[in-house]
Amino acid sequence: MKKQAICLSVLSTLVFGAAPMSPSVWAKSEETQLKTTIIDSKGVEVGTAVLTQKKDVVQIHIEAKNLPPGEHGIHFHETGKCDPPDFTTAGAHFNPQGKQHGFKNPKGYHAGDLLNIHVKADGTVNADLESKTVTLQKGTANSLLKDGGTSLMIHEKADDYVTDPSGNSGARIACSVIR
Repeated sequence: MKKQAICLSVLSTLVFGAAPMSPSVWAKSEETQLKTTIIDSKGVEVGTAVLTQKKDVVQIHIEAKNLPPGEHGIHFHETGKCDPPDFTTAGAHFNPQGKQHGFKNPKGYHAGDLLNIHVKADGTVNADLESKTVTLQKGTANSLLKDGGTSLMIHEKADDYVTDPSGNSGARIACSVIR
């Protein structure tokens, strides 16, 4: 068994030009997952976001409570800071390619743009989103795990998917640091 592991390690170095790795590291590198806490404008924890890298897609699972009912824009922002009450410390939308905002914008869209979420009448949301424009792999321009981190922001209104720079989605009402 030990001989096979050494052979696999040498083979990975020769074929992929990589440093020798154990087979268990390979399995872990195919899926990266992190869980973050979502806070409201008073700094109170209102939920969680779980981000999972699966091949070329980042899946986002959001569970939160005590939010205003209705459609809300949600975006990745460029800085890993969520200072209440207005969360301006999170900076602008995550946009490493320098595009305009919105899925319907012919010059867009930001890497941080996501589909709207729906908060139920009781103030809860349980949503699953995905993005092919960001990654959890460190060292790339579109990595959410860049130096200083990024953040996930929920806005007061729905994103119209076209208005630059933020889809006319209003104030920032909840935030989660991604590091």
